[in-house]
Amino acid sequence: MNSGVGPTPQHQPQSEAAKSALAITQTLFRAFLLTVLGAIFVYTLNISYVWLSAVLTVIAGVLGVVVLVRTIRFKQPRIVLFGTISGLVVTAIMCLLVITAVVFFQQITTLRDCARGALTLHAQTSCQVDFQNSIPSGLR
Repeated sequence: MNSGVGPTPQHQPQSEAAKSALAITQTLFRAFLLTVLGAIFVYTLNISYVWLSAVLTVIAGVLGVVVLVRTIRFKQPRIVLFGTISGLVVTAIMCLLVITAVVFFQQITTLRDCARGALTLHAQTSCQVDFQNSIPSGLR
């Protein structure tokens, strides 16, 4: 192949400020993704740690907004923008899950304790029926 034929890509040298802004944004983006994943992991691990999941969700929300603003302001790569928006959607869903878990904490822990000892299908169904009956009738 003849490498001298055709247009060559024009690479504009980035200034030190642009490189620094990109590095900081990427570091914040990584921290944001780790907090989102941490919040999901802690939430699924055990309902008793819902407070930790709430703290991680709030931190993820703040980091997500900061990364979103930096991405738009410094015209960072689109993949960071799409990742940040996706992470913020997941953070919003996590926020709803955490609020639901806090509101129905007693019912969820009762279901968890009942389901731990339920060895038969009948016992598991009984736990689910008891859980459904413990939720206020307006929310069923």
